[in-house]
Amino acid sequence: MEKELTLRRCAAVLIEPCEARELDLVALLGGGEAVARNLHLRALAAHLDLPITLSASEVATLAQLSPDAYTPRANLVGIDEAALRSLHEKGLVFAQHDSNALVDADQRVRDTRWHPLSAVAHRHTRWSDVRTADTDPQSYTRSLSGLVDKLGQPPAATPQRGDESRRLALPAAAASPIVDAARRRATCRNFDRSRPLPLATAAALLHGVFGAQAAVRVAAGAEVLKKLSPSGGGLHPTEGYVLALDVQGVASGIWHYRARDHALDPMLLLAADELREFALHALAGQDWFGDAPLMVVHACRFGRSFWKYRGHAKAYRAVILDIGHLSQTAYLLATELGVGAFVTAAINEAQIEQKLGLDPMVEGPLAISGFGYRTTQQSTPEFDPMHTVWPQADPA
Repeated sequence: MEKELTLRRCAAVLIEPCEARELDLVALLGGGEAVARNLHLRALAAHLDLPITLSASEVATLAQLSPDAYTPRANLVGIDEAALRSLHEKGLVFAQHDSNALVDADQRVRDTRWHPLSAVAHRHTRWSDVRTADTDPQSYTRSLSGLVDKLGQPPAATPQRGDESRRLALPAAAASPIVDAARRRATCRNFDRSRPLPLATAAALLHGVFGAQAAVRVAAGAEVLKKLSPSGGGLHPTEGYVLALDVQGVASGIWHYRARDHALDPMLLLAADELREFALHALAGQDWFGDAPLMVVHACRFGRSFWKYRGHAKAYRAVILDIGHLSQTAYLLATELGVGAFVTAAINEAQIEQKLGLDPMVEGPLAISGFGYRTTQQSTPEFDPMHTVWPQADPA
């Protein structure tokens, strides 16, 4: 890099002190500690998928550069030239006239108006090629009692707060169809693969969960949608990408649900077996969900929300809440329609992004929901303590 160049660092980066533990056989044989602890620093940047190990000199050099204003090289006093060159090669520092994929990725983070800490957290908590069975062995996580056996007692279900001797008993709640549906809700882990989902049922679910019930034009080029779930700022940034595995009248493949038009636009038509293989991969190997005939990827268009909440510390929390609101609506509608449902955030975002052609910092998958008829036999435990779904004793 020439000295006349102007430089800045990437938009969002977190420096994390880390400790790596390694077996030290030499020390062990000499009567010392068996585990060697090696301290190092690493950078987690919002435009990069993987952490980058840095030297102390590189960290000190990075700290002298603005994330926004370009600084002339001549104004950087006492800079370690080798560290600066290394940071540039690693994609953490950019010259003003650089043009490459990393510069473009960093610019997309800027253009989407992320809060820096949220951006780093989102980028580096995504999964790629994870199988839940590798981290949560099925031998004990398919039941709650198995979890207790493995992990011990959880914190109390109901903590004690305040003065128990002055506790005020409240009147019983009146009967309500909404409460009744919520009581009958139970995550489905036993889908009947032999029964396709009728188109009318799929349409009702998509319209109720993602569809626009009304649209209001608030200004030229600006429209606000009314949906059945609340959304931060009324912006509804979550898109639904439909995996039609076995829906009557819908070709097997990936479709985008158009909330404004209540319609499906084809994105990628796939053979049923290929689509199911992708779905299981996307679900991080949660095979108990794999037989659902309809699945929907919940992907957030961050720029839609951050347009209003620019660089706001709470903006990312709001879009996460969006998924929770949609999830409850999905469960209640599915229960009302007589089908099972699930929602999971344990997904391989990286593979979904690749298949859908999404930049994770512009539009990122946050969850997958699924719908279909239950089997008549419960082979995988479902939490149904009030026996509204399964009449036999709850196996969880």
